[in-house]
Amino acid sequence: MLIKSLVIKKDYLTTVNEHATLEEALKVLESSGYRCVPILDDSGKIFRGNIYKMHIYRHKSQGGDMSLPVTYLLKNATKTIKINAPFFQVFFTIKDLPYISVLDTDGSFYGILTHARLLDMLSSAWNVKTGAYVLTVLSTNDSGNLAKMCKIIAKFVNLAGAMTLDAPTGQYNGKYVRRTLFTLPQGTSETQMKAICKKLKSKDFPVVAVEDLAAGMNIMSEEKPGVFLNEEINKH
Repeated sequence: MLIKSLVIKKDYLTTVNEHATLEEALKVLESSGYRCVPILDDSGKIFRGNIYKMHIYRHKSQGGDMSLPVTYLLKNATKTIKINAPFFQVFFTIKDLPYISVLDTDGSFYGILTHARLLDMLSSAWNVKTGAYVLTVLSTNDSGNLAKMCKIIAKFVNLAGAMTLDAPTGQYNGKYVRRTLFTLPQGTSETQMKAICKKLKSKDFPVVAVEDLAAGMNIMSEEKPGVFLNEEINKH
């Protein structure tokens, strides 16, 4: 399971017991350096919620009773996913949380999936560390478009990665509804990259942005689709 491979198991986590006081929880948070940690029951199987350092600080600064149980300030009690949940559900659940708590198939606390691990996985899938360029290509919703674009690119280089997103509503005259990000492998020359862009455009798959991964910069942006930065500079 993809999610299971990304989860940090509870045995390796800093947690707080539900009977701990706010003062005790604050000591755990300060010594660990984390901004929040999970609250578990005595068995260590039931996830109660998260306790945030900032909420305890605020409570303390306002003269609040620090001997109250940590559950007094618990948050995110319902922000969990099952270990066998579909991957897209992670994105709808994690949002602005530092991590999402993961439960096993029996509903017991299994561990957490952090933003960092999620981003590392996406980075790996995108092949940004081993790629040369990332092309943002527009397409309609017609069947077979992805295969057609991949076939065009494969005539020049081996495809290193791909990710498909919806195009922004109202842009591109409503004709193009998909944005596909293609990662070209290391060793792809600028000449090859531009030839790919030209061929895609000729087949009604316009390239609207290009990122040079080695340089760490966009050499074509969606603000001026189809125009390479160096070509624009040479015109002036």
